Amino acid sequence: MKILSLKKIKQSTALVIIAITISQFFTACTSTKQTMGNTPITIQQQGSFSAGGTVKKSEGTFDALKPWHEQQGGQTRHGDHADVFFQIPVNSKRNAMVFLHGYGQSRRSWQTTADGRQGFADIFLRNGYGVYLVDQPGRGAAGQVSSPGQITATPDDQTWFTQFRIGLYPNFNEGVQFPKDSLSMDNFFRMMTPNTGTVSEETIVNAMSAVLDKSGAGILFTHSAGGVPGWKTAIKNSNVKAVIAIEPGGFAFPEGEVPADNRGGKGIPLEEFKKLTKIPIVVYFGDYIPKEETKASSLNFWRNVLATARQWAKVVNAHGGDATIVYLPEIGIKGNTHFIMSDLNNVEIANLIAKWLKEKGLDK
Repeated sequence: MKILSLKKIKQSTALVIIAITISQFFTACTSTKQTMGNTPITIQQQGSFSAGGTVKKSEGTFDALKPWHEQQGGQTRHGDHADVFFQIPVNSKRNAMVFLHGYGQSRRSWQTTADGRQGFADIFLRNGYGVYLVDQPGRGAAGQVSSPGQITATPDDQTWFTQFRIGLYPNFNEGVQFPKDSLSMDNFFRMMTPNTGTVSEETIVNAMSAVLDKSGAGILFTHSAGGVPGWKTAIKNSNVKAVIAIEPGGFAFPEGEVPADNRGGKGIPLEEFKKLTKIPIVVYFGDYIPKEETKASSLNFWRNVLATARQWAKVVNAHGGDATIVYLPEIGIKGNTHFIMSDLNNVEIANLIAKWLKEKGLDK
């Protein structure tokens, strides 16, 4: 039997590494699509920080000699801030990406998927974007709040399975782009997380604006209930250069033009609304939204939201804006749930978004 010398083994190993590196290089250079895989990502900077928030002070006097478990006055409580984890790759693009989650979720909904694939954060990080992943006030790592609230322990997994259009429990929607195995379902339900207190929309908007103050120019991603605070963050902070909204639950209309079914609150002054017309906006909706009224309340809910979205885009564009509503089945992409960014075809969706970013000159 022929035995290779250590020197020859090292030389052979080096050649394999070089070959793999060259192969990866040419693969990256010949493709305009989102880079995937498990190759190393070179990070220039990463960290975490709190953004925004309040300081509440109680009446009375604090006595440092008393035991910690004895309630005292004269103390402060820092809360109502956002918690942010960020990563900046080497040679990052001009605009970072700031991600705001939806109801019952945290930044984890952008980081991974129910079956453990790469989430939007890693997909876009691999393609040169700095990413800022936010836990809004009162959620996830930003649990410290100044106003208490009731956290329930009522079982409700099946409600969300249905509301998020995975199917009408216990049945999955036909052709759904969601993993059906029990482990993935278990992972998905364990991503749900409650509000830790009472947090106003204004508090979320102030915290998100503080995030944008730190991130600089950015593309704001929102999901579901994060949609309305997202519109108002874009109005408040000029560092928002574009909004990509994944199935927002409501919309910011100008005063006098608010439809009855909108879940985005009362109208805002026209001059404030017009700030949304200064940036490109795209809104994506998944599948299984019926054209006609059905017996399923969850489906009727999204039917109304999609109709409101289309009406909102017309108002934005009538005032000189650039808002596009994309109902994925209408462009041939079927099977998506409410969690478009983590469905089985999330790379295809990321490529669709990348194309839009390029068209708007936001991929530099």
